[in-house]
Amino acid sequence: MSKAESYRLLVADVYELAGLSRRSSEQTAAEHGQTVARWHLMSVLSDQPYTVPAIARRLGLVRQSVQRVADELVAEGEVERSENPDHQRSPLYSLTESGRETLRKIVVDSDADRTQRLNRAGVTVAELDAARDTIRKLLAVL
Repeated sequence: MSKAESYRLLVADVYELAGLSRRSSEQTAAEHGQTVARWHLMSVLSDQPYTVPAIARRLGLVRQSVQRVADELVAEGEVERSENPDHQRSPLYSLTESGRETLRKIVVDSDADRTQRLNRAGVTVAELDAARDTIRKLLAVL
């Protein structure tokens, strides 16, 4: 098999893995009344406040979709808006204590689920690290 063919098969497997992983993530998020989109936004805000455009850049999404999710999370009390000293028309968003607790619970449940699945697959940390190294090498040249 050629390198190009092996690469195509790897990419197909990565897409399939990403799709399956997303579906199981949706299930975990739903158990906490959330969606993966909300989970991702809360994860971005876990380390510091960001504007909607900055969140969109970090997630690789359009600003409008991030704004909609941010507004929903504000309405539910998981995220709060505050003035941005650097830009009057682009407020900062940050997690509330409720949002931090929701995110913590989702991550704990997700980690437990992933660990169980990885154990069933017999995958080691070294194998995961090697796969990640390979993918990062490919990302660097693409």
